[in-house]
Amino acid sequence: MNIYVGNLNYRVKEADLQQVMEDYGTVSSVKVIMDRETGRSKGFAFIEMEDDTAASKAIAELNGAEYHGRTMVVKEARPKF
Repeated sequence: MNIYVGNLNYRVKEADLQQVMEDYGTVSSVKVIMDRETGRSKGFAFIEMEDDTAASKAIAELNGAEYHGRTMVVKEARPKF
């Protein structure tokens, strides 16, 4: 399942998110979206997890949780068009 994580602190790195998500299951990939002009994080990321049940549990428990001083928005990512 592909998960959207928003309202992240701009200092959060991919390794940080991977560590948090691995508490729920196997993480296939983590991608913090960066601004092309500045090279700074845009404050959101996409995480791919292999097990949909584990991903659903992570969404339920982490949505609205505080992480590095910000309240995260965690939900299933919408497909690209």
